[in-house]
Amino acid sequence: MKKLFAKINQILATLRKWTVNFLTILVLLYVVVGVGALISQMPEPIDPTGKVLILDPSGIIIDQEVYPDDFSFPFSFPEEEQIQTRDLLELIEYAAKDDRLSGILIDFSNASFAGISTAITVSEQIAAFKNSDKPVIAYSEVLGIGSYLMAMHADELIVHPSGAIAISGLGGYRDYNKELLKNLRITIHNYSQGDYKSAVEGFTRSDMSEPDREQTTQIIKPIWNDIKNRVASARKIDSSILQLVADDYAVPMINEADYSGLSFALKMGLIDQLKTYPELRSFMMDKFGSSSSEIGTRETYPHIGWKAYANQIPTGDKIVEDAIAVVFVQGGIMPGPAGPGVAGAEDIAPLIRAAYEKDSTRALVVRVNSPGGSIIGSDLIRDELEAAKLRGLPVIVSMGDVAASGGIWVSTPADTIFAEPHTITGSIGVAVTIPTLENVFDWAGINFDGVQTGEHAGWNPALPINEKLDVIFSKWAGGAYQHFVSLVAESRGKDKGYIKSIAGGRVWLAPKALEIGLIDSIGGMSKAIEFAAKTAQLEDYTIDYVVPKVSPLVAILEQLPIKISGHNNSIWRDFGKRFEAAMGDLSTISSPKATVTCSRCLIEVL
Repeated sequence: MKKLFAKINQILATLRKWTVNFLTILVLLYVVVGVGALISQMPEPIDPTGKVLILDPSGIIIDQEVYPDDFSFPFSFPEEEQIQTRDLLELIEYAAKDDRLSGILIDFSNASFAGISTAITVSEQIAAFKNSDKPVIAYSEVLGIGSYLMAMHADELIVHPSGAIAISGLGGYRDYNKELLKNLRITIHNYSQGDYKSAVEGFTRSDMSEPDREQTTQIIKPIWNDIKNRVASARKIDSSILQLVADDYAVPMINEADYSGLSFALKMGLIDQLKTYPELRSFMMDKFGSSSSEIGTRETYPHIGWKAYANQIPTGDKIVEDAIAVVFVQGGIMPGPAGPGVAGAEDIAPLIRAAYEKDSTRALVVRVNSPGGSIIGSDLIRDELEAAKLRGLPVIVSMGDVAASGGIWVSTPADTIFAEPHTITGSIGVAVTIPTLENVFDWAGINFDGVQTGEHAGWNPALPINEKLDVIFSKWAGGAYQHFVSLVAESRGKDKGYIKSIAGGRVWLAPKALEIGLIDSIGGMSKAIEFAAKTAQLEDYTIDYVVPKVSPLVAILEQLPIKISGHNNSIWRDFGKRFEAAMGDLSTISSPKATVTCSRCLIEVL
């Protein structure tokens, strides 16, 4: 019998070995074939002379692209292609000066934005392109807020006759699960600090609180009014027209065949023409001439894709000893590794260290685009910025779409803070909820008993919170809040009482944040970099983007023509997001945490 089992074990070991080898061969074949296909598909550089630049990015436009450090099989990539804002702005600016191009055709209907500030920054660059006297044509099947902000600058704004104007305004709904948790017999203990700190309201309330309604209204209404005014200025129409579209025509989830909406938009000057693709092609050939060399024998207009054009933009080869280092804090702040949507302190802190340790660095600019997150993660990043200051380097923070709560926390060491005009900031408060399951286990007939040498040794959220523990948790959350207020007060040179009066977890738009002293100046990233150079007394300098190095394997896989991902079912993905939003805090039930995060700071721009 012993020999039999030994033989079976030997067979299984051999089988396991061959299986691993076989899978390894499959992976290698996948990579080799993919790389070969990529090389074979690499086109010759296209001469842009006399051609129309087609600017139709597909993916999410963000400050800095982020990929996982490595991949496990099956390979999982970010669901959307990542397009760096600075690359897109550089492309549009270069194209505006390029006399070889005959015009530009834009379509941002497949692009999304990290936030409203990013969208408006790109929109303003397209408006600047228009000053180059090259024709700007916009075409789309469906125009949402983001894509319309780009298209509104066009000389001709054209939509497919069976398309839609899907502009329904800003804002939306969130889940409130107090009754659900009550039905599940889960007790929620709320120790959050700040009347406006709404991150946990989904677990503690059945509806929106008045403070949250107040701050949300004072955030989204000015942004929406600014969008309407920008549209009115670009299209030479009354701003009330866009409101009429949002109220009477744009219905969420209806993204095609909006015939009445398109008719109204055409009549009121929101769009200029309705054309099918063949009609658009004829229109473009009449305007820019015809060519059949790019696509077989089909006659079309001469054009060049934006990616092919971007590959031809010359990179600066000028060697300058002095540099402004730029580091990105992008996404939810966590103590672990960085990844898509996650500002992992484990990776970001070493990047800051590498930036200030470089001999060439004369100033440090930190681009913060984060709603916050973990306290310890925020402090790990903040520690390195303090270390940079100790070296005598100017530290400048540039706030992006959102820099709130933990985003403020990591910004406190800055000498000067810049924010975009639509940056959402503030939310100085602490979110703490601790769910306990004593009623669940009581209903299930499960009892707990044991021996402890300390009064709370072995306590976990399966047990109730007694009076003494309740006091301990209250002091814990209150201490974290007081520390947060002190950090901001010290960094901003303000009295703690004053900071507390504008804190309470409340969020502010940048103009109001400037008025109350949370930031120093309104301006984008370029303005922050210019200010850093001026502070460091530099006339000639390079911009050194200190970003994570992508492993060779990731670089290769990211370029493969076929990407494998297990997250392609949009219905399941949407359900998963909703369920995660409703129950996410319960996943950390064994380890209660105080966080500095803002759940009301993210305004989606589609």
